[in-house]
Amino acid sequence: MNLPTREEALNLLSEWVKEPYQILHSKMVAAAVESYAEKYGEDKDLWYISGLLHDLDYYKHPEEHPKVSLEFFKGKGYPEELIDAVAAHAWDRTGVEPKTKLAKALYASDEMSGLIYAYSLVRGADKFQGMEVKSVLKRFKELKFAAKINREEIRKGVELMGISLEDHVKNLIEVFQKMPELA
Repeated sequence: MNLPTREEALNLLSEWVKEPYQILHSKMVAAAVESYAEKYGEDKDLWYISGLLHDLDYYKHPEEHPKVSLEFFKGKGYPEELIDAVAAHAWDRTGVEPKTKLAKALYASDEMSGLIYAYSLVRGADKFQGMEVKSVLKRFKELKFAAKINREEIRKGVELMGISLEDHVKNLIEVFQKMPELA
């Protein structure tokens, strides 16, 4: 398995992505996906790195995303599970459905991470501290809030994972509360 180290993956991310929010989003998704690897007894490095690199080409190639990064990953000999998960997170563009646990966790965590982050911004100084599941779910139902977030993808993702939306939100809040970048 030719998986980059976490340090190599972070360096790759900083080479390809120059927009601070995109880097932060990638780190949030990586942490979220890693938390599920821990719950499922899976490879935490593989899952974290898959989450970290899931939007690698989005900054430079938004119209082609994720096809450019998928070709890059194949050329580097990255694990098929990573390639499959990244392809499946953009299921509408690639036709690859999320079938593995990793792909499902990535699919469920991507958009939800963006919604929770948007909510943290309107909370002022508290950001993630004291954030409640019911408050996030209220914002989830407000379609004008973070309007670009695809709620249907989130619903489908948690359904594929076999967990409730409430449990998913609770898990992600807990993960994000521990991230130094979000303090």
